[in-house]
Order: sequence, then structure tokens, then C-alpha cells
Amino acid sequence: MSDFESFKAIQKKQKAYQLVLGIASWDSNTEAPKACFPYRSEMLSIVSGEYFSMQTGDEYKKVVNALYENMDDLNDIQQKEIRKAKKDLDKIDKIPKKDFVEYSKLVNMSQREWEEAKENSDFNHFKPYLEKIIKFKKKIAKYRNPDEHPYNVLLDDFEEDMTIEKYDEFFKTVKEELVPFVKKILAVKDDEMPSFITAKYPKDKQKEFVEYLMGVFGFDYDKGLLKESVHPFTWNTHSKDVRFTVRYLENYVFSSIFAAIHELGHALYEQQIDDMFDMTNLKSGASMGIHESQSRFYENMIGRSRMFWEAHYPKLQSMFSPQLKNVSLDDFYKGINRVDETFIRVEADELTYPLHILIRYEIERMIFEDEVEVDDLPALWNKKMKQYLNLEVEDDAQGILQDVHWSAGMMGYFPTYALGSAYSAQIYYAMREQLDFDKLVKDNDIEAINKWLQQNIHCFGKSMTPKEILKRVTGEPFNPKHYIRYLKEKYSELYLNGKE
Repeated sequence: MSDFESFKAIQKKQKAYQLVLGIASWDSNTEAPKACFPYRSEMLSIVSGEYFSMQTGDEYKKVVNALYENMDDLNDIQQKEIRKAKKDLDKIDKIPKKDFVEYSKLVNMSQREWEEAKENSDFNHFKPYLEKIIKFKKKIAKYRNPDEHPYNVLLDDFEEDMTIEKYDEFFKTVKEELVPFVKKILAVKDDEMPSFITAKYPKDKQKEFVEYLMGVFGFDYDKGLLKESVHPFTWNTHSKDVRFTVRYLENYVFSSIFAAIHELGHALYEQQIDDMFDMTNLKSGASMGIHESQSRFYENMIGRSRMFWEAHYPKLQSMFSPQLKNVSLDDFYKGINRVDETFIRVEADELTYPLHILIRYEIERMIFEDEVEVDDLPALWNKKMKQYLNLEVEDDAQGILQDVHWSAGMMGYFPTYALGSAYSAQIYYAMREQLDFDKLVKDNDIEAINKWLQQNIHCFGKSMTPKEILKRVTGEPFNPKHYIRYLKEKYSELYLNGKE
């Protein structure tokens, strides 16, 4: 058996463990009963330990290192597999197994404890878990690269080659060019919330409309399913098992509608990856930033466009006649694009959304520069919400406890949300040069848009880097000016009669 055949045989076993751990994680976030978690955490820590041993075993290290040293003997895809395997091995091989298992056990428990803390708006309940997670993340970052800033180590996990310096430059553009524009829009917005936005929409009807949207966007039911969870997310093991969740709020129907479209963006990306990658380590999206570009593209460029609702508002209006019968399409369109200061990131409008990410980025950076203690995080959060969004946070649930990410140990993830939004604008303008985008959306021909994205982005999985994808699709490197242009054009038209 050749070294590459040995590598693939071990990799196949690793995928079996990934499937088991992934299914358990899916179940934990959707259906598992509360009382099961101490036992489940203990059992899953054993499975995680076995998986860790397989990832760092002498046989696996030997074949990966041998293949890495003889890359010229491999084809292009095989070389990409081995580069990724080598990078992943170098990350995990430096972490002691005891710490890896203990950390896995902690995360398995902390997500349920976060849910309880959020439900009761009690940061102190979650605080001990967050303290341990932060301590572990710092320790793990030091194991992996003692000479690098710990936050840079974590940032690279979600967007390769992104650093504090690069994110600082990006967020500087957001602050200098977008924050003043946001304040200008907020100064002229109508303070009175349209009644149809906060009307009561029955949960069963919301679910029916979300299922309608799944058909509109071409979600393949044979390769995925929909569930409900506290925090919407998308999960997959390969291109033929892609699942997503939403939550239904009876007093805010747009939570489920736009969460569904957002998660469908993630899900369609995964379903449209070439199945040749299913048995490789290149089987998922290129990066979290590129992934987020797809979810934000579907949610905002399509889902919040007037053309989309020209096609689908009659359906929504007929399903929710008591709430929408006297609401015109124009008023509905303005309502779904209403700019307002809001506490909850996932319910934020498109324009103020990057400010929510800026807050999280600045807090995470302070955590890993040892500038803030866990005890002080709620007050820091509240201070930044006041600074950027002029909001007084009333409780922990609408403040620091609103997101699941820290309980899952996903620190360094948040900046990719803003980065992905910026990527999506750059991709959007490139697509408009090749497709009659407005007509396709208005005519409900989402299939043509899906096909373009599949051919230009989705099919490649991780075999192309974010830099390569942006260059291929747009002809230039990442340029956040497209994002600023997109937001200013759209919201100047909505609020300033087209004048910036």
C-alpha cells in the first residue's frame, strides 16, 4: 500500500469519528433532553479522545509527513489534501491529549449551560464555563504557536491568513466610512415601528412559509432537513447530508424568514460542492468568510430585495392575511429593510449589522490581549453597545449572552461575519456583470443564480482559498470599498432620496 493509500485509509476512519461526533452535536443543539448532558459529555469525551489519538498517531504522522516531503509525486488535488492535512496535524499534534479531552468535555457541557443562562438572563451562571473556555483557548493557542499573538492563532482557524492587523484595517474602513453614514440614516428614520413587523404570526404558519422558501431556493430534501433550535445554524458531514435550523418568534416573523434564507445560503453552498470531495478533507466551504458571503448574499442581496418580494409577497400576504392585507409591497419592502438600533445581532438590519460584529471583534481582541477580566465582560459589552448603537442593554440575554459561539469555543469566528458580508458585495457586483440579476430574482429563477455560484464558487469546496476564489470571481483581491458602495447605494435610495 502506498503512503497516499495509507493516508486515505486512516482519513476514512477519521471521517467515521467525525460523523459520530457531528451527529451527537446536531442532536445536542436540536432535540437532546436537558438532563442527558452530564452523561453525554462524559461519553463524548471518550470518543473525542479516541479521535484525537487517531489524528496524532504515529502511523498518521508518518504518512502525512512523508507525503508532504514528496509533494511533487502527487496531483494537484492530492497536494491540496496533504497541505491541509499537514497544517491540521501541526495544530493538533502540539496539544496534550489530556487537555484536548478535557476541553472537549467542557464544550459539550457549556453549550447547554449557556442555553440555561440565556433563558434566565444570568451571566453568572455561564461565567465559570466561559472563564475555563478562555483559559483553554489561550493555553491551546500557546501550544500551537508560542511566538504568535494568541488571537491571530484563533483567527486563522476560521479565515486562513487573516490577522489582527488585517482585520484592524478592514474595521477601520467600516468605522471611518460606514459609522457616519449609519448615524445619518438613523437621524432621518421614522421612529414609529410599523405594526405589521411586531404583529403576532402563528408559529405553524411561519414553519409552512419557511418550507415554501426551501422550495424557492432549491434546497434538496433528499440531501438535508430542517429543525428548530435556540440559535439558527447549518450543519453537515458531506454534500449529501446538510441540515439547518431556524427559530420561530410569534411576535417577530422576520426572525424565521431571514434566518431561513441566511441558513439556506450556507446549506446550498454545501449541497453544491462537487461530491468528488466528499471523501477528502476538502469537502466543505473554502472558509468561514466565504461561507458567510454566501449566506449574506442569499439573505440580503436576494432575500431583502424588492424584486424577490415582487415574486413572493403575494404568497406571504395570503398566508398571513390578517397581518398583511392592508400592507402594500412598497411598505413591506421598506419594513424589511428598516434601519434601527437593535440589541440582537441575528435580527439586526443589514446596515447596522457590521457594528454588532465590530463590538464582538473588539471585545475578543481585548480578551486575548489580557485587557479585560471575565467579570467585566457584561459591562464592557454594554458600554460598546452604547458607543456604537446608542442602546442601553437591559439584561444579559439581550446583551452578552445572545450568541452561542463562545460556549462552543468559537473565538475568532465573529469577524468572519463582517468579512463575509463584504465578500458578498464584491461577488454581487461581479455577478451583475454576467447575469441579469434583477430579472432572474423577479422571475423567481433562483436556479440560474445557484448554478452560477456553483460553477464559480461552490463546486470547489476547500480546494481553492478565499484569495483564489475572489480573484477568480471578481478579478481583483479583497476590496471592502464594494461593501461600502453597496450599503450606501441601497440605503441612500431608501432613506435619502438617492443622495448620499
